[in-house]
Amino acid sequence: MNHVELDKKHCWHPFTRQDLWTDDAHEPLMIERGEGAWLYDSEGNGYIDGNASIWTNIHGHQHPHITGAIKAQLDTIAHSSYLGFGHGLASELAGKLVSFFPETDLQRVFYSDDGSTAVECAMKMALQYRLQNGEPDRVEFVAFADGYHGDTLGAASLGGVEAFFSRFRKFGITVHFVRNLAELADLAHPERIAGVIIEPLVQGVNQIHVWPSGMLAELRAWTTEQGIHLILDEVMTGFGRTGTMFACQQEEVVPDFLCLAKGLTGGYLPMAATLVTETIYNGFLGGAERAFYYGHSYTANPLGCAAALASLEVFESEQTLIGVQEKAAYLAYKLSHLANENQAVKVVRRCGLVAGVELKSDKSGLGAEVCLKARNYQLLTRPIHNTIVIIPPLSITRDEIDIMVTAIDQAICEVC
Repeated sequence: MNHVELDKKHCWHPFTRQDLWTDDAHEPLMIERGEGAWLYDSEGNGYIDGNASIWTNIHGHQHPHITGAIKAQLDTIAHSSYLGFGHGLASELAGKLVSFFPETDLQRVFYSDDGSTAVECAMKMALQYRLQNGEPDRVEFVAFADGYHGDTLGAASLGGVEAFFSRFRKFGITVHFVRNLAELADLAHPERIAGVIIEPLVQGVNQIHVWPSGMLAELRAWTTEQGIHLILDEVMTGFGRTGTMFACQQEEVVPDFLCLAKGLTGGYLPMAATLVTETIYNGFLGGAERAFYYGHSYTANPLGCAAALASLEVFESEQTLIGVQEKAAYLAYKLSHLANENQAVKVVRRCGLVAGVELKSDKSGLGAEVCLKARNYQLLTRPIHNTIVIIPPLSITRDEIDIMVTAIDQAICEVC
């Protein structure tokens, strides 16, 4: 059997209708290598990685500094347990991460594997903190409608996308969903809420929904006033996507929990981190019964830590954030022309190098048709309903932005 045949016979893909995937007429695109902002398939065709390999890649594929750091670490050790032991790379990385929030209480780092587990950690910490620190009735959460925070059962409880999560509601914890701050202020019993979770500045899975300016700072003020923990899910928005290292920095907000993954290692290896305040950390001290009994086999994996440290070094050496601001302005310029000139475009929503091009038609599957057609113009990306998602590696150039936007324009014209 060749690779495609083996795939169709044995593999199960995420968020995929397997009956369509395994249909004899379907020819899966098999990715073989990447370089910079480009991916190459088994036939040698090149495509701009328009969604950064599911929103993970930061500095491009095969970046020599990150690749070199991983290779060098392999010559030392690939993994050892973080339960009962430590290692220097994890210590150094934790110091680097909290250094983005100097002179604040956000000074502890708990490592895990991916975005879902980073959120799971925050949820379980928030609940356990309340239970063992005199607030046993604070066991409910608030999340925003149409948000997405992962697929493990706890994180899924916080998910506001009904198509994904409605069937699992009865198995999770109590979560109240709101659409804005006005609905949040109208909650009947805020004294029962342990935490509020939000994707700051922009909701990814909600067709790139951009929050109003100042909303995050208002949310922080309200949660502080109510004694509620603020959990920021920066799994997608973190590491430069919105123009700053973390989205919350744009409104000078410091959360109680900061969930990181995807771009943490530059998109090279699975790894996550939950940053937490010293105040909450201290609530777990004082005896075995107060400890946080949670962890994964690959927590603080040395290869992941090496990649993450190398990625942060690239941010400094290549002045990545300055480049993101310049590229974001150029992307905004190109997309404004697209919105004005392509009659099939309803609206463009953008925050930094994160953008969504929503089509006017509500025909089911139209966005998927456009993304499929865009492959003919050297672009790979995925839609959310009829919104074409643009989240490229931060290393993308102006010329590559031109190719990307032109591909979307031409694909829309052909399909619509």
